[in-house]
Amino acid sequence: MRKVARTGVALSLVVGVSLSMATQAHAEKKRGDRAAGSANNGKVASQVSHVRITGGGGGGKGTVKLNPKDPNWEAPACWYEPKTTPKELKEEMESLKPKKPKKDKEEEPIIGAGADATELSNALLGQAKNVLDNYYQTDKYEDYNIDQQGKGMFWEGVRNPNRADDPEADACSEHAIWVPNGKPPKSMPLAVSPKILAEYAYEELPIPGTDISMNPEDKQTVNLDTWVWLDKGKFKPVDVTASLDLEDGTHLSATTTAKPTSLTLEPGTYDAKTYPGSGKCVVKNGQLGEEYSVGKKDETPPCGIRYLRASGQNGSYPLKATLTWDISWKGSDGTSGDLPSGSFSTTENVTVKEIQSIVRD
Repeated sequence: MRKVARTGVALSLVVGVSLSMATQAHAEKKRGDRAAGSANNGKVASQVSHVRITGGGGGGKGTVKLNPKDPNWEAPACWYEPKTTPKELKEEMESLKPKKPKKDKEEEPIIGAGADATELSNALLGQAKNVLDNYYQTDKYEDYNIDQQGKGMFWEGVRNPNRADDPEADACSEHAIWVPNGKPPKSMPLAVSPKILAEYAYEELPIPGTDISMNPEDKQTVNLDTWVWLDKGKFKPVDVTASLDLEDGTHLSATTTAKPTSLTLEPGTYDAKTYPGSGKCVVKNGQLGEEYSVGKKDETPPCGIRYLRASGQNGSYPLKATLTWDISWKGSDGTSGDLPSGSFSTTENVTVKEIQSIVRD
């Protein structure tokens, strides 16, 4: 029983990897700015998705990933999407040919302790091809639905590249499913849709790191207000679009937008006062915080901190700044909604000194 179980597992792996490698070349031709399901550290993570990300992408230089407010929320680990025509699927199956063994042998390769790696691979690959041939030629369909060419597509499971090694991605491991043009499968909960595209795009948002501006810029002074603000040109709404264009002319897309809404300051010591008292600065006149200027030296900052005790000769306070972004999406079919807000925090060590008299330019 143990040997049979190992063979079954190996067979399923060979089927999955073989299909991935067979379809990857075809899908690469249709790749957009960044396609899902690409190679991961030299290993095939899944079949390459036809979904394209445009508008930035979360992997850009200087960008960060948001932490969703709901800790239980995650973008989908996988989904099903139209991938191959009957002709393409048949060609892929026919390409699964066993490699030639290193030594010529008249007998058929045998799965067992004495079989070398090539023999084992050939045997498993042959079994995989037989299983798939039976499924797509006679058991479920007739000759890969060749007579339906141009009337629909086979939908296949693809993995979210950001969760390629997540066990939850195995939820999309069923055989390819035939779907007529214009009739998305209602019984398939993970069938690609604008909402799924929006959730995937969430992870690709080009969020800038939370770098705050302060005045005074360097060392802070006891009982002197520190003005805090964010660069208006850098911290503004950002968006990305995930799209899927099908061969039958169908277009699915969703644009996910992130909008900065609040900046929360935590001074790193109880001997401090925040402005406002809650420490949560909200957007006002399109900006978080207000840039300091000479004429404001007698004003209270709308967003800032006043340290009440020096940090010590060789010490500092860990000032934590958390920027919260509200997330919304809009689909090509008119659907729309909100996704969990996200945040990103940075901590800056602040030195606070004592001074008797203060002159501010």
